[in-house]
Formats: sequence, C-alpha cells, structure tokens
Amino acid sequence: MIRYNRFTLLGVLAICFAGLLLCVPNFVRQAPYHLPWRQVHLGLDLQGGSYLLLQVNTETLSSDRLTALEDDIKHSLTDAGLGYRQFSIDSKTRTLHFYPRDEQEADAAFKVVNDLPRASPDEFSVQRAQARIEVALNHQVLQMRAREAMAQTIEIVRRRIDGTGAVDPQITRQGEDRIVVELPGVSDPERIKALLGTTAKMTFQLVATAGSARNVGGITMIPAADNSRQWPVLNHVEVDGAALTNAAPVIDQQTGQWAVSFSFDHRGATAFAKTTTENVGKMFAIILDNKVIEAPVIRTPITGGNGQITGNFDARTATDLALMLRAGALPVPLNVVEQRSIGPSLGVDSIRAGAISLLVGLLLVIVFMQLFYGLFGLYANLALIANLVLMIAILSLFQATLTLPGMAGMLLTLGMAVDANILINERIREEVRNGRTALAALQNGFDRAQSTIVDSNATAFLAHVMLFAFGTGPVRGFALTITIGILTTLFTTMVLSRLLIVRWYAKTRPATLPV
Repeated sequence: MIRYNRFTLLGVLAICFAGLLLCVPNFVRQAPYHLPWRQVHLGLDLQGGSYLLLQVNTETLSSDRLTALEDDIKHSLTDAGLGYRQFSIDSKTRTLHFYPRDEQEADAAFKVVNDLPRASPDEFSVQRAQARIEVALNHQVLQMRAREAMAQTIEIVRRRIDGTGAVDPQITRQGEDRIVVELPGVSDPERIKALLGTTAKMTFQLVATAGSARNVGGITMIPAADNSRQWPVLNHVEVDGAALTNAAPVIDQQTGQWAVSFSFDHRGATAFAKTTTENVGKMFAIILDNKVIEAPVIRTPITGGNGQITGNFDARTATDLALMLRAGALPVPLNVVEQRSIGPSLGVDSIRAGAISLLVGLLLVIVFMQLFYGLFGLYANLALIANLVLMIAILSLFQATLTLPGMAGMLLTLGMAVDANILINERIREEVRNGRTALAALQNGFDRAQSTIVDSNATAFLAHVMLFAFGTGPVRGFALTITIGILTTLFTTMVLSRLLIVRWYAKTRPATLPV
C-alpha cells in the first residue's frame, strides 16, 4: 500500500498536467503561436444556430425514369427505322404507353423496347395489347432505389454542409424520408436552406434548330435562369453533371465577372469533345435544375475536358454553385418541412445557467467533503477537480460537441466520483473502528472499496456505451460525457487519490488517521 515508485508519481502528475494544458484553449480566445489548439464545441442548444427538417421527394424517381425511358424508346425506334405515335405517361400507375406507326411494325417495336438495357433484370416489364405497347416500372425496384437515393442524399447533404465550413453539423435520418440538419453557430440559415433546396442537376444539351438531326428525340421549351425567354432545347442529354470531377469559382479574364470553371472525367471529356466537334456553329445550352444558365455558340471544338460557366454571378453565388457541383447533384429534390433558429441570447443564457449549476454543485460537494472527512476530504476534492479537468481535456482533444445534456452528464459524473470517494473513506473509518492500525485501515479500506467501485462503474460504462452506439443527437452527447467521466473517475479515485494519501502517510507516519 505505502509502496510507490517515482515513475508512477511522475506519470500521474504528467497526465494531470497534460489535462490542464488541454483545458486552456477553452478559456483563452487567442491561440498562442505554434501550439496545438483544440476546443470543445458548443452544441445547438448552447451556442444557438439553425435547425432544418428536410423531406426527400422520392416520387420524382419514377417520373424521371419514365421520361428517360420515353427518350430511349424514341431513339431506339428511330434508329431501327420504326415510327411511333401517342406517347403518354401515367405517373400514378408508373407506366408508359405508345402505339407503333402502323400495326405491321408492332412486333418489331415490341422487340426493340423489350431489348432495351435495364439497370436490373426486373427494372421494368413490357406488355402488348394488340398494337398498344405498355412499359411498367417494377414497384419493388423503385422502393430499393428510393432507399439508395435516401442514403446518397444524406451523403451529398453532408458534403455540401462540410463545404460551407460549418463546425460540428449534426445530420441524422428521421424515419423513412426525412433528414434533420442541426448547424450550431450558423447565423445565415437562408443560405443553407438555398444550398440544400437546390438539386444542382446539371446537363449539357443542344439548342434545337431547323436542321437538327436529333429532333426525333423531342424538344422541350426551357426557361432562362432570369426568365427573360424560353429556349427550345433537344431532350437528348449530351453530357450530364455526373461526369464533372471538379468545379471552382473564378474571375473571367475577359469580362472581369465571376464565373465557375469545371472539368470532366475521361467519359465526360470524350462526350463533350465529340459533341462540340460535330456541332460547331450551333448553340449549346448549359441547364441547371431545368433553367438555362447560358447557351453559348460553339466556336471551336473543346477537347480539353474543361469549361467555364458564365452568368449573372457574384462571389457568393459562384462559390455556392461550385460547391454544389463538386458535392454532386441530389438524386431527388429536398423540401424544407420545418426551419427553426435559436438566437444567440438563448445560447448565452443556457451556457450561463449550465455553468452556474456546475460550479454551485461542485462547490457544495467540496464543502461537504471537507467538513465530513477533513484531510482525506481535501484529497478527495483534489481528485474531484482533477476529474473535471481531465473530462474537459479529453472532450477538447477529440473536439467533441458539448450540449446541455452533456453538461448534465458532467455533473452526474462528479456525483459518481464523490460517491466513490465517500465509499473509500467510509471503509477506512470502519477499519479504524474495528481497531486496525493506520496502515492496515488504509490498505483494507482501499481494497474493500475497489471491487465495489469497479463493478458499479463497469456496468454503468457498458450501459452508456450502448446508449452512445444506438442513440442520436443529444443522447449521444450525454452518453459520451458519462463514458469519458467513468474512465476519469476510475483514474482519479483509484490512482490519484490513493497516491496522495499514500504519499502523505509515507511522510508523516501517523498513529491514527484523520478520518
């Protein structure tokens, strides 16, 4: 019991000193030069910020797929020398109908449609009722796509939020089709709302002319981004945004205006070069979310795989567009169902209330321990303060987010640490009352309390690990704080507190214990 080596003492002191240094960034505004600087981030309930509840519109998956199928069918029939008439799409039944040009071509048209490539073997079925041909999407395949789209949407939302520089955003799924986004410290929620509310689906399509060879695919009138006019655009997509590999805001050297530069991957660069080579002199529309941003005339073939979008951009809109293109297009549109903002005054009040409750609770505990256990109470208080310091240090090291439930977890941990110290002191008292010598009372007191403390903390540790693994939001913050607190409690109670008492006993060799 009274044996301890110098290395153990130095190791314990080094851990406590390192913890103290890691706590400093949370109380100093300016980071000293060349020192690592990690802080505990304040959560939405403490710092204020924005809360967005988004709903994923998976209904567009079937309509988009039916539209693409119609385009593919028209091109395939034309390439096979077959005609068609009366195309129609029924969104409710997720089906597409059309008639061959005449009944003699019905068998050939059915074969052409049935041979179309599918994303999966059972993606759609083709049926024929006399001359009419019907294409129906498979409901199970659409459900599987909806689940994939949901996972992809969460990932793209995360990329877009990360691109804004938001600190510790919380992005979680709620139910089958909703996403919760919490942004602590964000003072401009409208920008985030616009950023997430934009699908950013970009396509490059030719503007229709009288001599366009691909008019057979159909023409759609698409409005300009400033709604100044309508553009007749061929439905066939020459290159889509999925082929983009990078995008960045730049200053156009000729006009001095903001623009967005982009580059394609190999597949996109090849398709872009082929289109611009074959259509010199024609207009090439750049379309973002069914709005024509610009439609420049192709002067020369563009074979480098790079391009630039100009328009009525400023620094912010160019940066946001580049960010959305880099993050990728949302597979389905997002609708903002609920938006809430927490003002900074509420955050400051919450911080003050939490800090006051923590300090008052700590002060009452210190007074209690000092009054009831004297010198041993002093050692318990030192271990208690070290416990709080180490908890903040570990949270700072991992740059964790502290919420009100997290602060409650810290206070609960201090209570558990006090219980452990009381248990040790009471066991020592019992040994003294039983007539043990001072040394034997210390030895037996710590040994008897140790198993109880370890058992109770081990069960609490396992419970809160499970809570962290399966919980969400503030629940995870609470579980994380308690889990870290249990580890620091075991260290300060079973190692630091014991070391302080052993060192006191080794120096003073008292006949009786002041407990």
